[in-house]
Amino acid sequence: MATLAKDGDKSAPTNPRGIPLAPFVDKVEDYVASRAEVEGTLKSFQEMISKYQFMQVNTQRRAQGLREKIPDISKTLETVRFFKARQPDSEPLETTFELNDTLYAKAMVPPTEEVYLWLGANVMLSYPLDEAESLLESKLSAAEESLSNCDEDLDFLREQITTMEVATARVYNWDVQQRRKERNEQGGATSKALSND
Repeated sequence: MATLAKDGDKSAPTNPRGIPLAPFVDKVEDYVASRAEVEGTLKSFQEMISKYQFMQVNTQRRAQGLREKIPDISKTLETVRFFKARQPDSEPLETTFELNDTLYAKAMVPPTEEVYLWLGANVMLSYPLDEAESLLESKLSAAEESLSNCDEDLDFLREQITTMEVATARVYNWDVQQRRKERNEQGGATSKALSND
């Protein structure tokens, strides 16, 4: 699942779309040499968690947009295929089409060899039925693949956030243990000094 990204001389493992793999903290000593470094390490881990959460929110938003777009593309593709299957000498088709969320109009649609498709940004183009069908098929395929990638990225991001939260807890717990050791050593040193007096 993770591959190596090439950033000059640094190699960092990433997923297929370049999201970096979170480091797994097995031994805290590999990341923190002394208690003085704990605060900086915790801050760095918290920044990484924030970045992962930011990526997660953006990916969720993109996935939601795709989930809304895919049914529209599918319906449009079905309509184009329906028009393509109609015979040139068939009767005009009476249909109701949506003008607004709550406003519909009736229309008579004669057999046709072209359709008009909204491309976005207030742009509509006329396409022959064959071209419209191939365009919509490619758009549908791309949207479904993009949605699949978003879902995979969301799973990956959840894992990375959990890994970083565990790493943060390990570093924090290591710091607590070091403080206890220092207190016990100081307590032992003061009790020895008192018993020598």
